[in-house]
Amino acid sequence: MYKQLQLKKMDRVIPVLEKLNYHIDVVDSLEQARESVLSKIEKNSSISMGGSTTLEQLKLAETFRSKDYNFFDRFNQPNWPKTVECMRNSLLSDWLITGTNAITMDGILVQIDSGANRVASMIYGPKNMVIVTGINKIVDTLDEAYARLRKAGVLNAKRLNHQTPCNITGICEDCRIKTRMCNFMSLLYGGKRENGSSAIIFIKEIIGY
Repeated sequence: MYKQLQLKKMDRVIPVLEKLNYHIDVVDSLEQARESVLSKIEKNSSISMGGSTTLEQLKLAETFRSKDYNFFDRFNQPNWPKTVECMRNSLLSDWLITGTNAITMDGILVQIDSGANRVASMIYGPKNMVIVTGINKIVDTLDEAYARLRKAGVLNAKRLNHQTPCNITGICEDCRIKTRMCNFMSLLYGGKRENGSSAIIFIKEIIGY
């Protein structure tokens, strides 16, 4: 029942997103989503990626590490200062491949970050952006989006074993500590990118947080 409801929402929100300058692909599976991403990216392009459980399932990083691409591999750095340097340099990549935390029915994309590298890149920097998302990310309103973000923050804290109160209690405690997961939020009201493009790939499945 839930999946069917979300598929109907997807059908309704796609025309809204297209009017907001997003190119839309709809696929049935993770494998098709992977093929869709790779079909858009020219060889020798520079690529950055946001942290995402959905993207982890696509195993794109393994492909981008080949000699065919120039991958800003922030996931494979020897220490944290090098990771930060890689994330800063990746702001000038040709392509950003990322996920989103929520999409409202009026076409607003909402995402939250610990360090801001993803939300910053989604706003400005990389020339082109591809967002891969499951239909479960579609919500009716901004209030529902914010509620989804609070739940996603808790799940990510557990996944990454961040030393935060929510990792212990299982609910958002709105903490104010150094290891807080939820520090930066972005709202995208449209897909416009200077001299580039924005695409959203919907996977017709319940995927990610």
